[in-house]
Amino acid sequence: MSKDQLLISAGKLVQPSAASAEEFEKKREKLAAEMNRLMGARLDLTALIGEGNLTMMEDNHRNHVRFLSSVFHAYDPGVLVETVHWVFRAYRLHGFQLTYWPAQLGQWVELLKTHLSAEAFREIYPFYHWMIVNIPLFVMESDNLVMNNIR
Repeated sequence: MSKDQLLISAGKLVQPSAASAEEFEKKREKLAAEMNRLMGARLDLTALIGEGNLTMMEDNHRNHVRFLSSVFHAYDPGVLVETVHWVFRAYRLHGFQLTYWPAQLGQWVELLKTHLSAEAFREIYPFYHWMIVNIPLFVMESDNLVMNNIR
């Protein structure tokens, strides 16, 4: 699957309702704080993010909810694909391992199930599902860019 196919699949996602986007936005700081607490307590954290990257991970989680809040208010598939692609490339270059993304995205889904209304979760979950199922493609794309930058 190419970047164009990622754009096509992202284009099938439906922007959440204004009410769901607003609910996510109101809870985003609490979600990020809880995510940082849960991920920070993991025994395998250093294996996931590399040595000395705790602050970077915490910033990533805060930026994650801010970014997705904006996505949910004004969805643009191209922005989603480009930003997720950039995140994979940038964080991997700083020592984050491939196992970080399934771990953190799975944790986000659990937090959203707990903290969002059923309706908001139903409308927002497809974006997380899309990111999760496309992890291998983003890894492949970031590998290609990293290899091309090394040469």
